[in-house]
Amino acid sequence: MIEVKFLSIFFAGIASVAIGFVWYHPRVFGGAWMRMTNLSPEMVERGKKKMPLMAFFGLMASMLAAYVMNYFGIAWGVYEVIGAIELGFWCWAGFVLPTMLGIVLWEQKPFTLYLINALYWLVSFIAMAIVLLF
Repeated sequence: MIEVKFLSIFFAGIASVAIGFVWYHPRVFGGAWMRMTNLSPEMVERGKKKMPLMAFFGLMASMLAAYVMNYFGIAWGVYEVIGAIELGFWCWAGFVLPTMLGIVLWEQKPFTLYLINALYWLVSFIAMAIVLLF
């Protein structure tokens, strides 16, 4: 990572959204996630009408995260995959883990829900950091 490249940021965002579609699929973690967030199948069906808009905003949010991560990667001199994995991990550990802990501490949601969401972001941040190398 030596410069900010829009195409890399775009593809990093795409990678994050694609991981999310798989991660939260009912056959992966989506079923458990739906139960723990009290989403009924009817609510999910109604939400499908908004899916393009939600996917767009998810992409924009992931691209923002990738943009900021790219700046950290430049500052830290990340040039290879191992460095990108470390960048993704430390961004996740420093920003995602502590901020998402509130769902357990204050909202009294199950710790398993925290793990499902937090580990999605770990995988996503590492994937985005690797994509940003190219």
